[in-house]
Amino acid sequence: MTRITIGPFNRVEGDLEVRLDVESGRVMRAEVTAPLYRGFEQILEGRPPLDALALAPRICGICSVSQSVAAAAALRDAMSIEAAPNGLLATNIAHAAENAADHLTHFYIFFMPDFAREAYAAHSWHSETRERFAATRGSAARDALPARARLLETMGIIAGKWPHSLAFQPGGSTRAIDLGERVRLLSITTAFRSFLERVVFADSLENVLAIASADELDSWRDGRGGDFAHFLRLADSLALTGLGRGTGLMMSYGAYHGVDGELFPRGLFGPCATIEPLPLTQITEDVSHAWMRDSSADPAHSSTVPDPDKPAAYSWCKAPRLSGQPIEVGAIARQTVAGQALITDLVARDGTNVRSRVIARLIETARIALAMEQWTRALRLSEPFCNNAREIPDGSYVGLVEAARGSLGHWMAVSQGRIERYQIIAPTTWNFSPRDSFDVGGPLEQALVGTDVGDAGPRAVAIQHIVRSFDPCMVCTAH
Repeated sequence: MTRITIGPFNRVEGDLEVRLDVESGRVMRAEVTAPLYRGFEQILEGRPPLDALALAPRICGICSVSQSVAAAAALRDAMSIEAAPNGLLATNIAHAAENAADHLTHFYIFFMPDFAREAYAAHSWHSETRERFAATRGSAARDALPARARLLETMGIIAGKWPHSLAFQPGGSTRAIDLGERVRLLSITTAFRSFLERVVFADSLENVLAIASADELDSWRDGRGGDFAHFLRLADSLALTGLGRGTGLMMSYGAYHGVDGELFPRGLFGPCATIEPLPLTQITEDVSHAWMRDSSADPAHSSTVPDPDKPAAYSWCKAPRLSGQPIEVGAIARQTVAGQALITDLVARDGTNVRSRVIARLIETARIALAMEQWTRALRLSEPFCNNAREIPDGSYVGLVEAARGSLGHWMAVSQGRIERYQIIAPTTWNFSPRDSFDVGGPLEQALVGTDVGDAGPRAVAIQHIVRSFDPCMVCTAH
């Protein structure tokens, strides 16, 4: 048995190391380490509850809106108020823009450049892939980055700035949109749709979303241009369906709330491969292998106390569990729980894997691009965008949202007008969790087991594909 360490990783958000035990060229055990502690939960303790709106978004600069929306949701729970319908719509538009920008960044900047490596030089598609996707030199970034920048102009209109805006409040959003600004928003969403249809899919979004099965996807791909079809061809060439298999359990907190419900519903894809209600009271945190002192397993009652000398610990990431089980989160979980036909068929055939995670992100991007147009048109400009706040009584509260990378929860306890405890379980905390007290690995640790690294060892591209298929954000993980 040989132990190898891979890290730090490039093209991921934050600090990450992976230790692998390899025997006969195959991974037998994996340990995933978040080596940087940041301590935002401790920073929030003792402060007025509304300070969470200013501090929590600063956990991360690329999913800042997600942290804002989660903090606002926890405060809304504490105040027992409803957000103004316009405020929900404006928040959805901004949140969707950030999540879609994250999906584009993952595909074009983080994930696809791996296929331009010399390790794949023998493949017939390598030359074209290198020209299109090579890091810093490929033509894809010249297309994707301006489209991403234009999409994020949404933030200036709705939130005043990005990241770390204070526009997202328990009662809605602080900035009313006027007619001219709505026209600008529609122009941005139309341009984003055009980019997706011309560059990513080479087809209309409606046609893409009508693909209902793996067989239909294969038929649609053949002979088609666009970067999505390019990925599908090389993914099949490399058998990425068999790489990075997940645990089979997935969840979603529900995403993009409105007065009539959620665009993507809340639920659990359970052990019987059916959609079940999500047992939120069964969420726990295990710190047996985290550099943390033991506390309550219930995030509503736990505290974050570092213990850097703890025996057997190897990560600043805790190990969240649902009913004692590790759970995969992300776009593939959201789309499976939502019953999206293509993703449901892919998961039924092959479970979660490198190929299906990427497909799910791009399909989700198409869905939220259409939703952004609808939400913008649904704004009632003469009506309020934010309802008044109320006093916050002592108690425990929670705010649950879906960030680009998956389920994000903020648990807040208030006592005598101050934050007594604040606990955050980020998406990558779920996916990149260390082992629990039963020595059961987190989703990534399990997905890495069995991977063939051959003689490449720490240079094995397969490991890079699996890690990046989860799109980690380690700064949120170690908040």
